[in-house]
Amino acid sequence: MTTQRTKPMPKPPSTPTADSATPDARWHLAATPREIAATELEFSLYRVFAAFDRWQVECLATVAHERLTSTENAALHVIRLKDRPKSALEVARLLNRDDLANITYAIRKLLNLMLIERCRPENGKGAAYRATNRGVEVTEKYAALRREALFRMIPSVAHWDEQTAVARQVLDLMRGVYEQAALFLATHREQQRP
Repeated sequence: MTTQRTKPMPKPPSTPTADSATPDARWHLAATPREIAATELEFSLYRVFAAFDRWQVECLATVAHERLTSTENAALHVIRLKDRPKSALEVARLLNRDDLANITYAIRKLLNLMLIERCRPENGKGAAYRATNRGVEVTEKYAALRREALFRMIPSVAHWDEQTAVARQVLDLMRGVYEQAALFLATHREQQRP
C-alpha cells in the first residue's frame, strides 16, 4: 500500500503586531489563530452557500421556467436519485435536514408543478415520491446545463478532482464536528427562566 503525500494546509494568520501591515482578524468569534482559521472557513461557507443557492435557483429557472427555491431543487434531484421513489423522511435524511415541515412543503410544491408524483413505497407504508416524465425532462436539462455552464469553467483549475476530494473530506469532518457540538448544546442547554 502506498501512501499519498499531500501538501500541508496553509498556516492560519499569526496574530498581528502593532507595526504589522496585516489586518487584525480577531473579533468576538475569533481570538486565537485556530479560531480565526475556523471563522474564515465559516465565512467562506456562508458565501459559497449563497452562491450555490443562487446557482441552483437560476439553473432550475432556466430549464423549468419556474422560480423554485434551492430546497425544492435539492428535493427534486434527491427524489430523482437512482430513479427510486423516496419518502419525505428519506429526502430529509439524504439532505441532512431536520426541518421535515420545509421538506414536506417543497414536496407539495413539486407535486403541484407536476415534477413529481406520489407512489406506493417499496415497503407499502406511507407515501413515496418519484419524478414524473416532466420531472425527468427538467432534471436532465438541468444536468446538461450544469455541464455546459458550470463545468466548462472548471478545467482551468489545476488538480480539480483532487482538490474537491480533499475539500469534501474537510467539509464532512466539519459537518460531524458541528453535529456533535449542536447535540452537546441541545443536550445540556439550561431551561430559560421567566
